[in-house]
Amino acid sequence: MTIFTTLVKEIRSCTICALHLPHGVRPVLQINAQAKILIAGQAPGKRVHETGIPFDDASGDRLREWMGISKDTFYDKDSIAILPMGFCYPGTGKTGDLPPRPECAIAWRDKLLKQFNQLQLTLVIGKYAQSYHLPDNKLLLTETVKSWQDYWPNVLPLPHPSPRNNIWLKRNPWFESEIIPVLRKRINELL
Repeated sequence: MTIFTTLVKEIRSCTICALHLPHGVRPVLQINAQAKILIAGQAPGKRVHETGIPFDDASGDRLREWMGISKDTFYDKDSIAILPMGFCYPGTGKTGDLPPRPECAIAWRDKLLKQFNQLQLTLVIGKYAQSYHLPDNKLLLTETVKSWQDYWPNVLPLPHPSPRNNIWLKRNPWFESEIIPVLRKRINELL
């Protein structure tokens, strides 16, 4: 077995934060070391936890729309890797899903990221992924997304595509008019 295969097998059987997961352990990710695009998300939601398919929800529908790709293309693990900050559904808090458990990133993220050898674009979704992937950035999410050209063409910070962010999208129409066309063009070039 390769190092990569061993890592993925260990992650799929990981239980390091089981005591903190009210719905149980079910690591959800899509990964291939040859992928050209990495989607660095937050953590699976309840529906994704139930199906075991990353972004198998309204957030995924919007993300695929932003990327300008079909479900078949999105779930082609040879092209697109999906690696959330937390692999398991963390449960629900007062205002929505809880943040990703920190144990996942500490235990697995660096090891996995070192395995990619053809990565050309990382979509960094939401503040938890941005804190990890853009550690020198001290801006709030909106300002980070506005400064997307500082990271382009290898990294693109994005808001979370959740329907809960409809208000953010309405307040920031520049996002869909300026960034989405550039994102779609880059995705098309890579795939």
